Amino acid sequence: MNTSTETTIGADRVMDVRPTPCSVKHGLIIKQWLELAVGEHFILLNDHDPVPLRYQFAAQWPEAFTWEHLVKGPTEFRVKITKLKATALAEEVAGRCGGH
Repeated sequence: MNTSTETTIGADRVMDVRPTPCSVKHGLIIKQWLELAVGEHFILLNDHDPVPLRYQFAAQWPEAFTWEHLVKGPTEFRVKITKLKATALAEEVAGRCGGH
């Protein structure tokens, strides 16, 4: 299993976090989103529905993103996350995945 913490968005705009350790997954996803320009998006590819991450986005950046399920299981989940507004960079981003 790949334990890399350097997950990036590919040329196809897909960020595959399936091989990423859960302990750093949220932090990496949020970092990639914060670095997007307003109007840009990426497609998050995961092996489970990232509901806790959706709640984290809603709590920290309400009205600054859209969250659109493109594929919803059972073994693959793809969510298009678009940045709608400029955001201040977070000093520190929690790296936990769903409280694990």
